Order: sequence, then C-alpha cells, then structure tokens
Amino acid sequence: MTTPKRPNILWFCTDQQRYDTIHALNNPHIHTPNLDRLMAEGVAFTRTYCQSPICTPSRASFLTGCYPSTVHGCMNGNEYWDEAAPLVTKLLKDVGYDCGLAGKFHLTGTANRREPRPEDDGYRVFHWSHDHEDRFPDHDYAQWIASQGHSLAELRKDPASIPPELHQTTWCTDRAIDFLSEQRDGPWLMSVNVFDPHGPFDPPQSYLDRYDPAALPPPLFRQSDLATQDQIPGDFQTPARPPESFNAQQIKAAYYAMIELIDDNIGRLVAALEATGQRQDTLILFTSDHGETLGDHGLLLKGCRFYEGLVRVPLIISWPGHFEAGRISDALVELTDLAPTLLDVAGQSIPAHMQGRSLLPILSSAVSPDHHRDFVRCEYYNALNAHIPGRADFEGSYATMIRDDRYKLVVYHGHNSGELYDLHEDPDEFDNRWSDPNYADVRFRLLLQSFDALAFAVDTGPAQTRAF
Repeated sequence: MTTPKRPNILWFCTDQQRYDTIHALNNPHIHTPNLDRLMAEGVAFTRTYCQSPICTPSRASFLTGCYPSTVHGCMNGNEYWDEAAPLVTKLLKDVGYDCGLAGKFHLTGTANRREPRPEDDGYRVFHWSHDHEDRFPDHDYAQWIASQGHSLAELRKDPASIPPELHQTTWCTDRAIDFLSEQRDGPWLMSVNVFDPHGPFDPPQSYLDRYDPAALPPPLFRQSDLATQDQIPGDFQTPARPPESFNAQQIKAAYYAMIELIDDNIGRLVAALEATGQRQDTLILFTSDHGETLGDHGLLLKGCRFYEGLVRVPLIISWPGHFEAGRISDALVELTDLAPTLLDVAGQSIPAHMQGRSLLPILSSAVSPDHHRDFVRCEYYNALNAHIPGRADFEGSYATMIRDDRYKLVVYHGHNSGELYDLHEDPDEFDNRWSDPNYADVRFRLLLQSFDALAFAVDTGPAQTRAF
C-alpha cells in the first residue's frame, strides 16, 4: 500500500437501517447490488453497534467520537447542541476539507422548527431536510419540491404515488452529486443523510411491487414475547403484539423496498464519482444511526430496547487501491469509531477526548480483522423529553447495554430487572438469563465491566494544575 493523499469522503448515513439488510451479507430476500459492490471493493464490518437506539444520541456519538452521555447529547428533543465537543466535520474543515450536507442532521429537537446548528459544524453547504413531511418552516426539500411545480403536502397524501425522482432520498443524492461535481483544489466531505428506511414505511409503489410480503421470512417472535415485554421497563417503545396484528410482513416488504431505493442512489453516487474521475480518490462510508425492531419480539420501530436488530447497524468502508477489497471483519465495532477513523485517514491526530478507536489498522490490513474491541456499549438516558406535548407520561428511562463476543447484558437502572443473553446459544435473544443461577458469574462479571466502563467514560473536564 502506498502512502495516499487525503481522500475525499462520501459519508452516506441512512436512518433506522438494521444490520441484516444487505444481500451480500446473507440476506437473499433483498436486492442491494450497489451495496454488494461496495463490499466487494472495500471492507464490511458485520458487528457494528450504535451508542444509542434512538436518533439524536446516536448521531451525537458518531459525529464526535464520544458517548452520548459524555457530550450531553442523550435526548431526542434537545433545545440546542451543548457544544461539549467539536464535530468531526468541523475538525476536518479546519484542516482544509470542504464539507457539505444534504438531509437530516438531528443534533437537536426539530419540533416544528428548522433545527438550530452548532456554533461551527464545519459545513459550508447545508441542505437541511429532517424528513419528507411538510411540517417544517424553511425546509429545503419542500422548497425544492415547490420549485418543481408540486406541493409536498399534496404529494404526501398518497406517498406511494410519489415518483422516485421526487423522493427525499433521490433529492439528497442529487444535492450530493451537485456538491461533488464542484471545482475545488482540496479534499471534500459530503454527508448524505437520508430519512429512509425510517417509518412510516412508504416507498414508491414501483419499488414496493418488487417484494412479496408472503415470501419474506417472518419476524423473530414467540408467543412468550408478549409476557416478556410486559416485564421489561422502558419508555418509548411500541407495546408487544403478535406481528400479524400489525401487518409485519407488509411492513418488512416496504422496509426492503425503501432500502432498494437507497441502493439505487448509492449506484448513482458511485457513477458520478467515476464520471468525474474521483472514485479512486474518494473514501465511501455507508452506515446507519440505529436499527429497527421490524416485528421482532412483537415490537416495531425503536425505543428503550437493545435487541440486535435495533442496536446493530451496517458499516461498509471502501477506498479502492488503499483498503483491501472484499475484506469482512467480524470484530466488535462502535459508531464512536467513525470520527477517529476519518481523522486518521486524513492524516490528523486523534484528540484525546475522543473515546472511539480508529479502524484504519483493519482497513489497511495492518492487523487482523477479527478483533477491535473487547466489548461495545449502548446508552439510553432519558431520551424522550417529558416537556414535549404527548410525552408527559414518559418515565425517563435510564438503561445501558454491554456486549462482548458472547454475552449481552442490559440493565434498566432504578428497576430490579435486566436482560442477559448468551448469543452463542441464543442468537435470537429469546432466553433471558438475568435470573438464571447458572449465569450468575457471567452477570456479575458484565455488571462490573459495565460499571467500570461507565466510570472511565465520565468527562472529568479540562486538565488543571494545582499550586501547592
């Protein structure tokens, strides 16, 4: 491998996409030829975990390289960004990167307002579109729809009839192609933050028609899940129901269709890079902020749960000629690792405050792809603000997850309850071993490990020198 110049960075982040939604990663039921191609040209990480199973805390973590609690980014309805740590895009801007964004940002609450930006987020170009609904003032996507002679409010009355070329995913991609096609001297970073495949699961009809709900595998569900979920605390999670009661198969078909639309737009971006002669100079990073329960255990959407489908996300990083093509890593990885990786690739030192660890050694084949971390962590700290209308009854749950190579421990703090799964014996997480005396030593070890990790993650403030 030659020592490369700093690459351009195309960072494509979906919203609410599970880890098991890529054809080349053992899902024969979904069609993702362009993501499959990225895998063939780069490195796929099969055990990547978000640091919170809900949007804002997760995005706070991967944009700063810190845990949500460290940067005061735990809630999904923050009034403002706390400025507790700089975003990686600001750090890259400071060393010469030209940064742009299209789509979602969500470091603060967006209740009927245009989201306020940090003091310096690093973005020169900022095409904001939290989602595809007509409910925000100063909404760039809605304004573009109007410029095309349409009303977003009218189009949203029948989402299935919206042509793919008018879809928010396509609009984000169009803005990214505009950005990467600009003439410039230095490197660039483009964040493409689409809203799909987030609910309400409403792809264009032409994509939905490609999937037969009856032909898709059913959710992971046992009748005993209904009683199990009743015993687990936690706000902001749908009540457990039999998957057929909420048409889980139809929802899965729509979810897969949305991901196929995303995949087509990945193809358009790669084609644009090739057409402009930039593919060999561009690192492509594909991931998601968190997953989706998608009917597993009788649940839908996201919330205070830590099942694999919700906290485990896809991660593919491709830079032809610089990273080993077709490499698959089963190492435990966190989304906190993305920011230090991008700085490392750009030849920058990693700030001491970052808690993530660079993946460059795996990407460059300097180390084995089998190990990166001994464990990964996930947090849910009062993520839904009670002051927002409709949330007055939310408890304000506090829960943490730690997962090592074999076991996953979840603690619901303030409650005498939790979850412990032996993922080698029970990969689908049906058998909770929290109270099983045969797993008492495992539970104690993980509780101590989790407690130590929480203590070491505390932000102790700036270093100070005392005079004696």
